[in-house]
Amino acid sequence: MLRVAYLAAGFMSLGLGGLGVLLPLLPTVPFIILAAFCFARSSTALERKLLDNPSFGPAIRLWREKGAISRRGKRAALAAFAFSAVLGLLASPFPWSLIPLAAALIGGTWIWRRPEGEA
Repeated sequence: MLRVAYLAAGFMSLGLGGLGVLLPLLPTVPFIILAAFCFARSSTALERKLLDNPSFGPAIRLWREKGAISRRGKRAALAAFAFSAVLGLLASPFPWSLIPLAAALIGGTWIWRRPEGEA
C-alpha cells in the first residue's frame, strides 16, 4: 500500500514538474527530485529513467550527493522568481501583489544559500 502511495506521489510530482516548465513561479527541478525520491521507494525502473535523463539526471545526483544546485540552475530559478514577482506586482492589486514577491524572496534566498555544484 505504501509503495502505491509513493508511486502516485512520484507521478504527481512529475506532473507538477512538467507544469513548472510552463508556469514561472512553479519550480521544475525540485518536483523532479521529489519524483525521484518517491520512485526510489516504489519503482526502481522509473527512478533509473529519471537518473538517466540527460536534463534532470545530473541535477538529481548533485542534490543527492551534496545537497547542491548548479550555478546555471540557481540563475534560472532566480530569474523565474524575479519574473514572477514583477508580474505579480504589475498584475495584482495591493496587498495581493506582495504574495509572489514574498515567495520569490523566501524561495530565492533559500536557493541562493544552497551549495553550488556542477551538474
